[in-house]
Amino acid sequence: MTYPTAIDENAPVVADHSIRIAAPLERVWQLHTDIASWPAWQHAITEARLDGPLAPGSTFHWATAGLTIDSTIYAVDAERHRILWGGPAHGITGVHEWTFTEDGDRVVVRTRESWAGAPIDADRDNLAAALDDSLASWLDALKKAAEAAAQ
Repeated sequence: MTYPTAIDENAPVVADHSIRIAAPLERVWQLHTDIASWPAWQHAITEARLDGPLAPGSTFHWATAGLTIDSTIYAVDAERHRILWGGPAHGITGVHEWTFTEDGDRVVVRTRESWAGAPIDADRDNLAAALDDSLASWLDALKKAAEAAAQ
């Protein structure tokens, strides 16, 4: 099976957010890629379970905002600290990329996500705002969890 290698830059909704975190790169990467632990620090996620290894083709199941989502991991580059996942959920095709880059004694986490599908076509502005809010909250939660663990 062929997987996307990046988000869909031409999708009707593309979100791009980043944050600087005062914690070691490996700690931030590990916290984020331990999918089963997401509900412990990302309270908008009520459940998360990875089927198989953290590798392309593996699926994880998670719930947020009352929605159950099944995502497929498309790419993992642990050396470069990049992960890409996505899939269809509730009529929306999403592709989500995360990158983690050292910047002095901090880590810059950047997340980019594309959304396309009939629900987006029907309510683009509200769904774009919801995605932006979700990603900003996720990054804030990751920052709090990583920085608390770093102390």
